Amino acid sequence: MVSITGFVDEDVDKGHNEKGEVSFDMNFEHNKGDNDPWLNGKSTDIRKVKGGYNFQWKMEYPYKSFKENSTLPITIHNINGIKGEWNFDIPIQQEKNSTLVIDQEQGYPDDEVKIRIKEILTARASSSLIYETVEKYKDDEIYILKAIDNKGKVYRFGNGTSLEGAALEDRYHSTARTKMTKLNSNTTSLTFYPQLSVADPKVQQLLDKKSFTLKSKRLNLGLQVNDITKKGSKLVIDYQFTGLSKELSKHQLDLFENNLKYELLLVDKEYIGEIDPENPVPPKNHSIRMNKVKTIDKKTAHFQSTFDLNGEEKIMNFKLENTILQFDFSSFIPAKELQPFTVVLPVGNE
Repeated sequence: MVSITGFVDEDVDKGHNEKGEVSFDMNFEHNKGDNDPWLNGKSTDIRKVKGGYNFQWKMEYPYKSFKENSTLPITIHNINGIKGEWNFDIPIQQEKNSTLVIDQEQGYPDDEVKIRIKEILTARASSSLIYETVEKYKDDEIYILKAIDNKGKVYRFGNGTSLEGAALEDRYHSTARTKMTKLNSNTTSLTFYPQLSVADPKVQQLLDKKSFTLKSKRLNLGLQVNDITKKGSKLVIDYQFTGLSKELSKHQLDLFENNLKYELLLVDKEYIGEIDPENPVPPKNHSIRMNKVKTIDKKTAHFQSTFDLNGEEKIMNFKLENTILQFDFSSFIPAKELQPFTVVLPVGNE
């Protein structure tokens, strides 16, 4: 992590933002716009002080090794809409982290996953958590939502950066590092609140019949296709879900309807093999994802999707008998909150 602190005077209040708000448009190392790797995961903290505002930027160092005695060029293009340019060359020095070795594991046999809290690294401005996850299914993902210490302080976590991963004895082991709220030095325990996002393999069916059922591989869910009708340049698929909880809230049903606009994928069967599982971009001119969703009956989760065969997305030489419907149940299942667990922090580990 890189931390940069600074001060901007109160003339910044003459800009476009509300009083007390300060925003910077900037780039590092003469990069341009959003392509700047220093901006990934960058956060800004603003504090009002006499005569202006103190600010702190926290960024992830974007390179694998640290260059000693280096400087970081910064260009601020505008502040609160007030145009610059302001240019700085900031010297960077690396400080040693203190390392708290924890190495405590929590298992969830019913979900066939484990979490091992390995270390917490703390520098002057930030802390990071190193943790390992073990899963039966490679694409399952475990996130740590928050932690609460023995005095009730809540710690938040960023997105994890993968450090390593391997398949061992039919289980998938991965180690990640995530930034977290700076650890209080007098903390004696942390209770972690993890959640599990289940990956369900995609299912598919050739549209050579008017009705069929797609079954989830891991979840007790089904998609019953009742009818498929082609009307000129429109393809209408009528379907309903089976196995859903009868207690779905209005919010969950609204999410369902929104997700259905993107999760029914039509693909020319000759091109289905060209979709990379690691980066599943649909083949251009041979697939259609966008559709208009109509809710027939919310109580029975009954919907219709209409695909425009002559729209921006298209399948050249479209024929029903040559088209595959692919569906991913995973995006319709909310992440499962796992039982919180507490780890005791050792004293004096450096």
